[in-house]
Amino acid sequence: MWTVLIVDDEQHARASLSKLMSKANLPFEIVATANDGEEALQAIRALQPDVVISDIDMPLMDGVELLKSVRKEGLDCRFVMLTCMNEFEYARQSLEFGASSYLLKLSMDVSGLKQALEKVTLELEQREQLRKAAKWFPRKNVSEPTDHPEMNKIIRHIEEHYSEEITLKRVAELISMDASYVSDLFKKKTSQTLIHYVQNRRVEAAKMLLAETSQSVGEIARQVGFENDNYFIKIFKRWCGTTPSEYRKEQNK
Repeated sequence: MWTVLIVDDEQHARASLSKLMSKANLPFEIVATANDGEEALQAIRALQPDVVISDIDMPLMDGVELLKSVRKEGLDCRFVMLTCMNEFEYARQSLEFGASSYLLKLSMDVSGLKQALEKVTLELEQREQLRKAAKWFPRKNVSEPTDHPEMNKIIRHIEEHYSEEITLKRVAELISMDASYVSDLFKKKTSQTLIHYVQNRRVEAAKMLLAETSQSVGEIARQVGFENDNYFIKIFKRWCGTTPSEYRKEQNK
């Protein structure tokens, strides 16, 4: 069972969503509800739910600010955002910060909710596969890899979200710094550009999955954050000197 926190300032909306979830017949359990973003952030810290289903328009702290705060603190949970017709800009922002999907509140039904949660289920299952594979390939010195706390926040964010879209703009916003400054400082502290660091992390994750699972190269590419199979093969060969298929054959000898 995956655990869920529902966040909405309207009691009837929380109740309606709870009923829809029970009808969806998916492996999710509602462990708590919250009235606003601030209350939700406290609940996320305490309960560490797998999924947060949150309204965007709320008092004290809205849904987008909640998502940003959760990402800044490195808390690992998936977000599904609830939005009204006139809030698409906020919905777009939430997707930029890693929300899995969003739903229109006024037209939400069992089918739409089920589709969104099935997508989240796939992401959660992939996360568990990566965690299991990581036990065979432990990474060293990722807790405090540099002497700069803000760069360490970025690195931890990459560790937890490399399978998602990661851009210089997004990580700069996560630590409230200028993007150009972050780019220069990150390279100075890690001896790699941000894009090369992310590519390397994705390739390392792909190596785990190639060695420990029977998933296809295309499935692994998408699971670690590459949208295009050919691009994944190109980057993998650049870092490893061999193609993913060749690497798998070597590991299985």
